[in-house]
Amino acid sequence: MAVNPAAKSRQLFGTDGIRGVAGEYPLDRPTVYAIGRACGTRVARLKSGARVLLGQDTRESSAWIAEALAQGLRDGGCGFASAGVLTTPGVAYLTRTHGFAAGIVISASHNPWQDNGIKLFGSNGMKLADDIEHAIETEIFEHLSELASHAPAAGELAAQILPGDAVLRTDYEQWLAQSVDTALLRPLKVLVDCANGAASSIAKELFTRLGVTAETLHTAPDGRNINLGCGALHPEHVAAEVARRKGEFDLGITLDGDADRALFSDALGNVVNGDAVLLLAARDMQSRGRLANNTVVATTMSNMGLEKALSASGIHMLRANVGDKYVLEQMLATGARLGGEQSGHILFMDGDSTTGDGLLTALRVMEVVARAKRPLHELIADLKVFPQKIRNVKVREKLPMDELPTVKAAIELAERELAGNGRAVIRYSGTEKLARVMIEAESETLMQKHVAAIAEALQAAIGV
Repeated sequence: MAVNPAAKSRQLFGTDGIRGVAGEYPLDRPTVYAIGRACGTRVARLKSGARVLLGQDTRESSAWIAEALAQGLRDGGCGFASAGVLTTPGVAYLTRTHGFAAGIVISASHNPWQDNGIKLFGSNGMKLADDIEHAIETEIFEHLSELASHAPAAGELAAQILPGDAVLRTDYEQWLAQSVDTALLRPLKVLVDCANGAASSIAKELFTRLGVTAETLHTAPDGRNINLGCGALHPEHVAAEVARRKGEFDLGITLDGDADRALFSDALGNVVNGDAVLLLAARDMQSRGRLANNTVVATTMSNMGLEKALSASGIHMLRANVGDKYVLEQMLATGARLGGEQSGHILFMDGDSTTGDGLLTALRVMEVVARAKRPLHELIADLKVFPQKIRNVKVREKLPMDELPTVKAAIELAERELAGNGRAVIRYSGTEKLARVMIEAESETLMQKHVAAIAEALQAAIGV
C-alpha cells in the first residue's frame, strides 16, 4: 500500500504542483496572485535582482493566470520574463541554463481544458522538494489573509506580459537537436500527436530541423481542445492510425498537454508505455557503458514484468513514489542515470535533463531503434507484462487508509493472497480527488477480485 506522505502535510501542492479548476480555489485570481507573491518574496530574499521565467500551455485560462502570477512576483520584489507557450521541460531547461532564479509553468498536463495548474522549478531546473513547497504554502496563506482585509480589484492582480521570447524557444530546440545523433534519425518516419498542447508549436520545427519525416496531429489549439480525445490519455488513436497505414511509419509518438511525457506505438500498432521505454533505454545505455551502477529507478506503479526483464539483463530496478520529482530524488540519491514512470515521464540523467521530457524521450527512443536497426516491437518482445488493473474512485476527502477499517482489511487480504505473485498499490492522486487502486497479479481472477473489493470499500467509506 502506497500513499504519498507529503499529502498529509501540504494543502495546496500535489505530486506535480498546484492543480484545480481554473477560476476556482486554489486557482482563483486572488490565490494565484498570492502564489506569485509568495514565490517572488522568497526569490527576492535569496538573490537581489532575481528573475523568474514563466511558461504556459495552450488552455484559455493560462493567460490570465500568468498575469496574476506575474503581478504577484512583481509585488514580491522579483522580476519575470515570459517564454510564452512552451513545454514544461523547456521551461525547466531554460530556467537552469539562462540564470533564472526559478521557473513557473502554467499547465494541468493531461487534464481537460477546464483545469489548470502551477508547477515550480528551482534555479537548477528541478522541481521543488516537499519541504520547500510546504514553506511556500505558509507564505501563500499569509498573503491570502492580507488580501482578505482589503479585497483588491481584479485589475490590481494582473500584470501586463510581453509576448514570449522566441530566442528562448529556439535555444531549447537547439539543445534537443544536439542531444541525439541527428544522422541516425534521418531515415525514420514518425507520426506525432501533439495533444493540441504546448508541443504544437515546436514538434514540427524540431523534427524538420533533424531531417526526420514527421507527420503531426492535433496541432491547432483553440484554448479548449487540449487533450480532447487525443494526447497521452489516448495513445491508442495514434497506434490505430499507424496500424491502418501499414508500412508508412517506423513508430508513433503521443505527447501530453505540456509534453513532459511520451507514449509510443510500434510499427504494428501496439501501444508502448513508459515501462517498455525504460527497458529499451536501459539496455541501450548498458551496452554503451552509460547505465550507472546498472540501476534504473521506476515507481510503485511499474509492472513486475519490467523488473523481471531488467533483472534478466543484469539490471537492478528501484521503486520510488509516483511523480517524476520523486524518481529524480531517488536517482540523485543512488547515482542512477535513468528513471521514469509507466505513464511516460522518463528522465535521462546521462545528458542534461532535470525532468521528464516527452520530446527528448521520443528522440532517444528513435535513436535506439535506429542504432539497433531493429523495429521497436522486437526490442521489447521479452517484456512479459503481468495483468494489471487500475480503478479510480472519486473521494470527498483523502483520509489515511489505516483510519478506514474496511479499506484496510480489504488491502491486507489482497496483500496476503498476492504474496510473491502480485502487488497491491493503493494511493491517492496528487493532482485530483481520486483514490487509485492498482492490482497486479499472475492470476487475472485474483486481480479482478481485489480491485473490486478495495474499490467498493473505498467508495463506501469516502466515495463521492
